[in-house]
Amino acid sequence: MKADRVALDTNVLISAALTRTGPPRGVVDLVRADSGVLLVSDETFAELRHRILGSKFDRYVDRESRAAFVALLAAVAQWVPIASAKLGCRDPTDDKILETALTGRADHLVTGDRDLFVMSPFQGIQIVTPARFLALHGQTSAAATDLHESDPTT
Repeated sequence: MKADRVALDTNVLISAALTRTGPPRGVVDLVRADSGVLLVSDETFAELRHRILGSKFDRYVDRESRAAFVALLAAVAQWVPIASAKLGCRDPTDDKILETALTGRADHLVTGDRDLFVMSPFQGIQIVTPARFLALHGQTSAAATDLHESDPTT
């Protein structure tokens, strides 16, 4: 894989945080392992932090592990400033991920959101599922690396 620049939708990041296997986690691990760039903005990161640290996910993964995932993601991601542009997504709340991808010069926006798929390609950015992203990079399952490898509590 060339060093892809990738914006990940919040739901993909939440899925990656909640399970060590599967396509969402595989995307995060593959981008990191192959020196790709994970793009985030203050707005997309705030949404992730708010949603993932809520009690809704306590029964799946303890809060400390989720907080460690968020902290490590913050440390390895490239931060992109956005201006809350209206980009025409059917769900206006998704405009922030489109703008993050656009401003960050993403090669791919990885999501499971149909409101975003209908816009692909968006100004040259391919919008794909996690499984499709892995397939495009010759992967059939989650990558072998582990985002939490430096955290002995997970």
